[in-house]
Amino acid sequence: MLAGPALAQSAAQPDEGNPLANIFKYGGTTKPPEAPPNLDDVYCPTIDVTEGGSSLQTMAGGTVRTQIRLGQLSRACRPAEGGSTVVTVGVQGMVLLGPGGAPGRFTAPVVVTLKAGSQVIGRRSHQAVATIPAGQASGSFTVVENGFVVPAAQAKDFEIEVGLGSPSKPARAPRRKPAAAAPADG
Repeated sequence: MLAGPALAQSAAQPDEGNPLANIFKYGGTTKPPEAPPNLDDVYCPTIDVTEGGSSLQTMAGGTVRTQIRLGQLSRACRPAEGGSTVVTVGVQGMVLLGPGGAPGRFTAPVVVTLKAGSQVIGRRSHQAVATIPAGQASGSFTVVENGFVVPAAQAKDFEIEVGLGSPSKPARAPRRKPAAAAPADG
């Protein structure tokens, strides 16, 4: 009769200390070590294109010289120390000649921004280069921005934005001239 209560007490012990329960749960007498973090568990948001940032045109004498447009966008996120996340962003785009354009070397202003709400975590601008050889109408460019670090406090809720053009700057109220003093009624 004593074997029954002893077995019941043994089953009530935590998993790590109960070899019999561990055999059924884990296939061995000890609990296996915890698995390393799964890369699929790292938050990695899709990339948003900034408003108006998907294409740019350059003009020459009222005629389109080139059109620059974004193509493929890619991102990769991996866990880092202390719960932070390291982000890499890749951008591929094209430069197309317009009626006023000629073959040559062209730059595309690419801006990559990581944000948490309205707070900018990181922003990088890059002048990508595309070459359009003689006899061709387009050329491509590629930008890869490595090593953005998102702090642990923001690693579960941040955004990635990509766009063409200069980085957006905070809007400032226009300066106004002081109003002229009104004449005093005498």
